[in-house]
Amino acid sequence: MSDRVVILGGGPGGYEAALVASQLGADVTVVDSHGIGGSAVLTDCVPSKTLIATAEVMTEVSEAGELGLTFHDHEGDVATAIDVDLGRVNERVKRLAADQSADIRARLDEAGVRMIEARGTLAAADRVVAHGADGEEELEADAVLVATGAAPRTLPSAQPDGERILTWEQVYDLTEIPTSLVVVGSGVTGAEFASAYLALGIPVTLVSSRDRVLPGEDADASQVLEEVSTRRGMTVLARSRMESVTRDGDVVTVTLTDGRTVEASHCILALGSVPNTADLGLEEAGVRLDDGAFVEVDRVSRTSARGVYAAGDCTGVLMLASVAAMQGRIAMWHFLGDTVHPLDLKKVSSNVFTAPEIATVGWSQQAVDAGDIQVESVMLPLAGNARAKMQGVRDGFVKLFSRPGTGIVVGGVVVGPRASELIHPVSIAVAESLTADQLAQAFTVYPSVSGSVAEAARRLHRF
Repeated sequence: MSDRVVILGGGPGGYEAALVASQLGADVTVVDSHGIGGSAVLTDCVPSKTLIATAEVMTEVSEAGELGLTFHDHEGDVATAIDVDLGRVNERVKRLAADQSADIRARLDEAGVRMIEARGTLAAADRVVAHGADGEEELEADAVLVATGAAPRTLPSAQPDGERILTWEQVYDLTEIPTSLVVVGSGVTGAEFASAYLALGIPVTLVSSRDRVLPGEDADASQVLEEVSTRRGMTVLARSRMESVTRDGDVVTVTLTDGRTVEASHCILALGSVPNTADLGLEEAGVRLDDGAFVEVDRVSRTSARGVYAAGDCTGVLMLASVAAMQGRIAMWHFLGDTVHPLDLKKVSSNVFTAPEIATVGWSQQAVDAGDIQVESVMLPLAGNARAKMQGVRDGFVKLFSRPGTGIVVGGVVVGPRASELIHPVSIAVAESLTADQLAQAFTVYPSVSGSVAEAARRLHRF
């Protein structure tokens, strides 16, 4: 008899686990109530990056004059503005999200995975109850994977109304371009939306409770982003904590704790996430939660309850779709006896999809500054790169960290257009413990922006 695997949640942690378990011969059931693909596909990663793709084109067009390009209207006059049809943009966003969800569902169906549209709870560590529209169904399980994700955090003093005070899941219902926008929160989500809507031509004010944008990212990278954003017209209010957000007709007012107020037509709340772990029967089944209600897991995704695993944002380990997917795969590899390598966060590459993008992998500058690791480092501005000059790119850099003595690359940062693509060779070097010399000796195309990665590695060479 095949091992029975029941998965709560159809996001990256859930559907990738389901595909692995099915491949390894398990009988797999996914219980999901929010749509296959989860928030990553339907309301978060896929929609936001689709919106950002439009914003990227706007950024390139707005700077095209530097490359000798001008635009004319139908009468031959020089065009002075480009209009954004936000309704059409958001229609495309939601269509692509739905298409991606359908593609994932088709993959699961082809793999023989049973999908139940219902809310799943644990009756015990080896028993799941699916609460659906047609009643309840009890599912016996040899292993359970909890992959229920997380939801936008809100505050009693800042409640979204879905019209002008919005979470990041609600922005795709906008049909008209905001006349002005306040984004509360300068973490990854806040910075991405602030950057995107600024590129769409909307006056943006970013409220940051910390002394800089993206306080969790590389400080040099954050500085570049803030300089570029303010140069393009964004207002950044650093060390400014939100007290409340209220609405009076078409005006939204953000009140700060120091008494200042900021008015705009719309506000996006980017206040972090809370795990979807309430009322699932987790603690009753022996699953331990931390003080923030996130599921505690080890490096192979095991919880404190035998046979129960967890993956994704509900664990709070590192809230990335790629990490959720890997946690889910690792859980199934572990349970079903396949070769498994515990999750190593020092090999995770991530990207902030702002303009410019910020990509990182491995050990960080913060860890170096704190004395957690000794490294040799080099930071190479993209302004000296030939291809970057051709493309009109003057902001950004490549930074590499290597171990003294061995020269092994242990981390890196790339800031610039398409940094999410440029980080890959650095990610491979970190994952495979390559030396800076090995990274430098691989051929790169000339001219190419990726050539700066090799050049930075060459500068780390020691006799």
